[in-house]
Amino acid sequence: MAVGAESAFPRHRLFICEEPDVVAAQLRARELALEEGFSRGAAGAIATAVSEVARNIIVHAGCGEILLSVTLERSRRAILVIAKDQCPGIADVERAMQDGFSTKGGLGLGLPSAKRLMDEFALASAVGEGTTVTMRKWTDVPDR
Repeated sequence: MAVGAESAFPRHRLFICEEPDVVAAQLRARELALEEGFSRGAAGAIATAVSEVARNIIVHAGCGEILLSVTLERSRRAILVIAKDQCPGIADVERAMQDGFSTKGGLGLGLPSAKRLMDEFALASAVGEGTTVTMRKWTDVPDR
């Protein structure tokens, strides 16, 4: 399935504008993963990755959204996470993906950590237009 088709029907659409929204997104991602048969460890990885990108939305854009859905491909399931904001965009994506790089005084581990936790990771950003992070975590459990 193409990402565009999957994102058209998210199972959960979560608006991220303040810290409690980050926690809610993290919990919902964990619950969805467990409902879909992911191990506790994999569910924790998904929840942590969601927390990292949600926190980035608040720190760098103020507000945005996270879409959570389940995708199927050749009898395998994945949790698909799409995190989007409308501004300000990332001027140097390559540098933003380096451990320790931060424009706001943080540890600079958010995006690189999210990438390490998930099986697939893509980041699209344009200055003044916003950022979209697309991530997938696959389960080894066959489709039900």
